[in-house]
Amino acid sequence: MIIFDPTWDQAVVAAAGVAAVSAGLMYRGQVVAGSGGQTAPTKARRLISAGRFTRETALVLALFALWQFAGTHSVMGPGGALGRARWLWHIERVMRWPSEAWLQHLILPYPYLVQAFNLYYDILHFPVLIACLIWLFVWHRERYGSFRITLVAFTGICLVIQFVPVAPPRLLSGIGMVDTAARYGQSVYSSTAAFQADELSAMPSVHVGWAILVAVAVITVARSRWRWLVLLYPVLTSIAVVVTANHFWLDGVVAGVILAVVLAAQAGARRLLATRTEGSVPEESVSQPDDVVSRSGRG
Repeated sequence: MIIFDPTWDQAVVAAAGVAAVSAGLMYRGQVVAGSGGQTAPTKARRLISAGRFTRETALVLALFALWQFAGTHSVMGPGGALGRARWLWHIERVMRWPSEAWLQHLILPYPYLVQAFNLYYDILHFPVLIACLIWLFVWHRERYGSFRITLVAFTGICLVIQFVPVAPPRLLSGIGMVDTAARYGQSVYSSTAAFQADELSAMPSVHVGWAILVAVAVITVARSRWRWLVLLYPVLTSIAVVVTANHFWLDGVVAGVILAVVLAAQAGARRLLATRTEGSVPEESVSQPDDVVSRSGRG
């Protein structure tokens, strides 16, 4: 099975290359715009639009590179990762949440379904996010900027938290969970005895957070009554990350809380900006109609 999963340094090179292409297109568009000619404005607009699109592509690749980099580095050693994971497991039991092992054992008797969830976890989240970005950029440009800020802020916060290693449930012994990807030869991790750093970035679940963000974008931007079906995406993602033993329920819940905080902060910033903008209207402009009336009366 071939999965497109570049390393962080490969993603950096790709981001730099795409950014260079973007700069070239933007520059060429400006040159064409200043050259005159009947078709120059149309050609310039196309070049500049292509340059903006590739610029956003470079941003996404850079974000992916940062995510990969954070997954291969941590500020603490891997020694406490298992202990922190076991602590999460016990916290869920204290709160009487449904056991991840119970859900996984419902699916394990169906090999094709398990393998489908493995593929879902490995390859679906990033293409869906890219598709959402393209949809907003092309058809709803006025909403794209806000979505991009949310995406960058949410992912950045998650990456900072992930510098503290937390093991996924599939690495915990004694809780009854199976590494489904390893069982069916679909694991993206090498078969070594030592843990890899990117295996220990389970908290919070960026997969779940991105899925919720895509659902929020579709529901708030689209107008079709069918848009509510997109809620199935974060639900299926939450099930997939648990069934494959890559995340605890808490990993997804924390991701949702972080996203909610980011969205609330953005809404607060917009309200504050709107208030300041309204308060900055000069008093002269407000009193101008009365002045005009008075002057017309004196005439």
